[in-house]
Amino acid sequence: MNTYRSNAIIAGILYIIGTVSGILSLVLSAPVRDTQDLLTSVAANADQMRVAALFVLLMGLSLAMFSVVLYPILRKQSEVLALGYVVFRGALETVTYFVTAIGWLLLLALSQLVVQAGAPAASSFQASGALLLKAGDLTSLTGIVFCLGALMFYAVLYQSRLVPRWISVWGLAALVPYLAAEFLALFALLDPLSSTAVLMHIPLAVQEMVLAVWFIVKGFSPSALAAGAAKTDSKGL
Repeated sequence: MNTYRSNAIIAGILYIIGTVSGILSLVLSAPVRDTQDLLTSVAANADQMRVAALFVLLMGLSLAMFSVVLYPILRKQSEVLALGYVVFRGALETVTYFVTAIGWLLLLALSQLVVQAGAPAASSFQASGALLLKAGDLTSLTGIVFCLGALMFYAVLYQSRLVPRWISVWGLAALVPYLAAEFLALFALLDPLSSTAVLMHIPLAVQEMVLAVWFIVKGFSPSALAAGAAKTDSKGL
């Protein structure tokens, strides 16, 4: 029987890469977000912002590939939910990451114009820079799309028992405060980078790292894989 061991290991590694890349992108872009003189700060931290944008792209690509790597396994359990997960996590969420990275790179270009134009013209660009940062920063929208995809993912894991159910239940429960934080941020009731938002995200972030390590160390349950294969064979009859 195919145990999909390599798929599990690759998925776990991709999960870790995507999460670490996302954290690094926030750390590197923090000085720009926290400043009053946005464009001057962007120009002064140009290389740092370029690297932050690259980490956003790496996060998007890693998490998109995560869903693709798991699709052959998940579709044997529930083809509808597996396909929905690929659409939300592999396509829609990735698009928002690319938009964020492009927004940051365009912000860099605008900051260079400010440097060339000099101080008198800088103020006229500040509003454009702030708008561009907000347009590129789709944190709340990305989070909502992520939660919808994650809901499908953990529903499949729970039904199939590909991993222990306590991991799936943990993921489903942790989605509640995570999704609440994203909706509050969407309606400007909560700063998405505040300590409160971070605390609401932590349960799912920890769960995802536990799941990633489980994939790498343990892989999928052989009995669940066998049940999924039997289900697929019965449909083909």
